[in-house]
Amino acid sequence: MSNQLLKGKRGIIFGALNESSLAWDAAKEVKKEGGSFVLSNTALAIRFGKVNQLSEECNSKVIAADVTSIDDLSNLLNQAMEILGGKLDFILHSVGMSRNVVKKREYYDLDYNDFIEALDISALSLHKLLQSAMKLDALNEYASVVTLSYIGAQRVFFTYSDMSQAKAMLESIVRSFGYHYGSQKKVRINSVSQSPTRTTAGKGIRGFDSFYHFADKMSPLGNASSNDCAKFIITLFSDYTRMVTMQTIYHDGGFSSTGISKEVLSNYRPGCTCFVHDQGEE
Repeated sequence: MSNQLLKGKRGIIFGALNESSLAWDAAKEVKKEGGSFVLSNTALAIRFGKVNQLSEECNSKVIAADVTSIDDLSNLLNQAMEILGGKLDFILHSVGMSRNVVKKREYYDLDYNDFIEALDISALSLHKLLQSAMKLDALNEYASVVTLSYIGAQRVFFTYSDMSQAKAMLESIVRSFGYHYGSQKKVRINSVSQSPTRTTAGKGIRGFDSFYHFADKMSPLGNASSNDCAKFIITLFSDYTRMVTMQTIYHDGGFSSTGISKEVLSNYRPGCTCFVHDQGEE
């Protein structure tokens, strides 16, 4: 059931690759709630992913952009305003990548060129996007920018590697740019710290299945799904959250506030080096 919370609102959604992407579900929810938008990803992702299929479903244009390029971002913002017919009301920044994670390199043995690339793509790209939008005056008053984070920004998950620093930087940019954009243009910026989710990127993290099942057993409500996350993002894009900004909001079923749970204790086996979970949940 739709409440048309975003009727008449315009925006950009970054990062939809395929049905496993958080941005994919978010785009479908935005469409359902009456919002119009353009989709953006790298030219390579557009070529090999399924974003064109999503664009047809949502009647949205696809514009290729490298989020590390100021020129690409400025061009994207200008094209989006032209296509959609005015300044923007929302942006979803669902972007992240680490070659060190993909290569399964240990945290104490990182490739620094890959480390810098991870920071640029996964965090600094948000600053570049916001700076470009501010210079172009591309966002309406009380527009909402949402980016996606993970509790690995605040806690150690040993195989999350340099993405921990990238997400920590991302959350810091949300606070710092949120102050400046809010005080000057009344634009709000928030990050959503989501449960482990079976995205293409998430499943590439070594030990992801254990992450996933442990978080599910730790969380009183269980893991939040991709569709749950999409619906939550809608609330942050809507006028019902006009005074919420500079926040990292934990959308994780209560994981971030739980020290230990009965479910985790009941699955603990003395002498076992792994977390025991129900294989039938895979």
